Amino acid sequence: MSIIKTTDLTKRYGNDRGIQHVNLDIAEGEIFGFIGPNGAGKSTTIRTLLGLLRPTSGTAQIFGRDITKDGPAIRQQIGYLPSEVFYYEGMRVRDLLRYSASFYDRPRAEMQARIAELADRLNLDLSKKISDLSYGNKKKVGIVQGLLHSPQLVILDEPTGGLDPLMQRTFFDILREENQRGVTILFSSHILSEVQHMCDRVAIIKDGQIIKTERMVDLRSRSYTKCRLEFASKQHTAKLRLDGISNLHIIGEEATFLYRGPTNALLRLLARLDLVGAWLEEPELEEIFMHYYQADDSQAAA
Repeated sequence: MSIIKTTDLTKRYGNDRGIQHVNLDIAEGEIFGFIGPNGAGKSTTIRTLLGLLRPTSGTAQIFGRDITKDGPAIRQQIGYLPSEVFYYEGMRVRDLLRYSASFYDRPRAEMQARIAELADRLNLDLSKKISDLSYGNKKKVGIVQGLLHSPQLVILDEPTGGLDPLMQRTFFDILREENQRGVTILFSSHILSEVQHMCDRVAIIKDGQIIKTERMVDLRSRSYTKCRLEFASKQHTAKLRLDGISNLHIIGEEATFLYRGPTNALLRLLARLDLVGAWLEEPELEEIFMHYYQADDSQAAA
């Protein structure tokens, strides 16, 4: 069963680009990644699905119901965490969450118990005023607010901003538990490592268009490694030859490049080189788009 299904979903802002012909089909129980550089169209897509923006053309269904005609009923079963959270600064956390809970047609005692449970796991002080919270603690309030009514679909837009690594791990644990009880999750991010860590499949959006939809295992197998090498002398850079190297730049004794291929082959090459230092890391998502998906820019997702 499709929980989210869009057909040529388009949103324009006058003559400015929004999203164009976005086609998504997210199955029940999936953790579905939605990735792209900042400004690619992720938030516009999400806000259109939530009814915060009206589509220019195309259609979208959630739970098999039209997002425009059945928006209020659909939103009763959706938990949403926006990239930026803004609250009534003078309210206490407990009062804000109780106010949020009043919008949902669920047993009040059940939601109060859920608030207490999530606040305890996230180390969130319910007695504090919103104005006294750090950005990270405000994001925790958003997490509780998005999950307090036990939704069947959770939509997350850049959800980890402000959370320290330990709290990110706790948050991911909570999401996995929600997924295990059947909740579908749409996880939007520009941080590839988060999506790789969480998701089953991923849609890649660039310039407002879906350019690829892939299983996460396939995306991992074709992902790049970003390399920076410092050689003992400039002459040794000439030995830097291996299939899978692209975007090679050599300045003095330093070389930078992207590598796609077997890790063992790269390590064997590095072992033969006269190196002073070596740095291997995951490239930024924008770099992957530039060098890996360039050929797919004009293609729609299959």
